[in-house]
Formats: sequence, structure tokens, C-alpha cells
Amino acid sequence: MVFGGSSHPALSAEICADLGVPLRSVRLTRFANDCLEVQLQANCRERDVFVIQPLGPPVQENLVELLLMLDAARGASAARVTAVLPYYAYARSDKKSMPRVSIGGRLVADLLVTAGASRVLAMTLHSPQVHGFFSIPVDHLHALREFADHFSGLDLTSGVVVSPDLGNAKNAAALARRLQVPVAAGAKERLNDEKVTISSIIGDVEGRDVIVLDDEIARGTTMMELLDRLAERDARSARIACTHGLFSDGALKRIASHPLVREIVSTNTLPTAEAGVAADLRVISIAPALAEAIRRIHEGESVSALFAS
Repeated sequence: MVFGGSSHPALSAEICADLGVPLRSVRLTRFANDCLEVQLQANCRERDVFVIQPLGPPVQENLVELLLMLDAARGASAARVTAVLPYYAYARSDKKSMPRVSIGGRLVADLLVTAGASRVLAMTLHSPQVHGFFSIPVDHLHALREFADHFSGLDLTSGVVVSPDLGNAKNAAALARRLQVPVAAGAKERLNDEKVTISSIIGDVEGRDVIVLDDEIARGTTMMELLDRLAERDARSARIACTHGLFSDGALKRIASHPLVREIVSTNTLPTAEAGVAADLRVISIAPALAEAIRRIHEGESVSALFAS
């Protein structure tokens, strides 16, 4: 039984189309006091229930809706409830960067378990430690295969994959292996939510066609800083790949206007509100990967086999 929340109905419908199962209806009611009520419109008793809800903007609204759906499924005697999180916004809150701040990624993980989730299926979490915040099984997918398939048709004789920071260098190296090109990384320091500095780039990018791999682009401050450093190092061109394309505050238009940029590629883990702003944006669907993972979870097959090269 697959239910989809209101944050990304198009993705839920595409996943169900790939699975060949109906997308079950959810009734969402908002009362006069602004509280929400959720009713699942299909029998869940002793069923394997999957609830699809990316935690994109408005994050708090979508999070509460997801918690209510999980609680409703558990209360309806579902045999197992899997929270399908194509985008887990609170994964960025994974450590204490200053005194007396909450670790939101861990707190929200606890909330999902308390609400009724018995398993989580996620796509490209911000950092590896977020996986450990959950006290239930987590299947963690990535979009490297989809990106590799997209870029493999290019002439990569002078190609190089670049990570904006050392934290994402492992994923960048994995994509570089798939494309059989070198890898490089930026030495990044985040000063606040709106300001980052990249002091240097570790690796050779001079005269090369760069593929920048990042997990998420929000305001695009990191990407613009990296593009400026690549231009200083005489990179020939840049193509941008990110799993989660929020593109807030006009980020897509700013990145697309940089003289190095030839293409921006994102997956559809989130609705792309600014998709019409830049003609250079290419959206790749990860619905088939999520659908296959759901099928394997339901049938008790290996999900890690999806990552085999």
C-alpha cells in the first residue's frame, strides 16, 4: 500500500506507475485553529505501507503531515510502515556548530520513529552520520548511477569531477570512477547560512571540463564561490549536478548565468519551482530507483544490490 503526501504528488504518482500499483488517497483537513488531520483512504490492516513525503518547503508543514500519516498507518494496524524520504531537510542539522543549539536531524529522526515509522528509505542524506540518527533500519540510496548515465554521453577526455568540499569528496570520487575521470575537491569553510569561502581547490582543473557534484543546492552560495575559484584556475567549462535542487532566492538563474556553466542537472526529489527560469536545467527522475527499492524492501530482497556497478 503506497500513500503520498502533499509535498510532491507528481513524484509519488511516478513511483506508483513504475511499481504498477495504485497511489492510495489521503484526506488532509485543516481546522479553524490551524491544526491538521490526516485520514488514509484505504485499508492498511496487516499491510506493508509506504508513505512518500519529501521534506521540502514548507518543511514544518510537510513534516507534521508526514508524522500524522505515519501515526494513522500505525493506528490502522499496518504490519510495517516505511517512511520514504526522497529529501530529508533536517539532515543538514547534523552537529553542534555552536553552544546550545539543537541537532535537528537526530530529533526529527526520533519523531519519525515515535510517530510510527518502522523503516526509512532516504535519498542522498547530507552526511553519513545522519544514517546513525535513526534507531530503525535505513536504506540510503544515491543518484550516482543516474548522473553517470547522463554524463557518459559527453566527451570526457578532459573531464574532472569536483566536489565543493571535502565532506562530499567520497561521492565525487565514486562518480569519477564511474566516468573514469580524475577527481578534485574544494577546501570550503562555511561562515554562516549565506556566506562560504573556498580557499583552494585540491586537484588539477586547469583547462578541464568540470562536473561539479553536490548533494543539495539551496541559495547557491557554495556553488557560486566554487565557480569563481574554478574560473581563477582556468577551468574550461562547468556542468553542475545536484541531487536536491531547492534553488531558492533565484539561485538557479544566478548559477546558470555564470560564464563557465554549460548545464545544470538535478533530480526530482523536490518539485523544481524555478524550472522555467533557466533553459540549462535538466531534471532527471529518480522515481525508478525509489520504486525498485520499495519493491525490494517489500519482497525482502537486497537494496544494496542496486549500487552494484
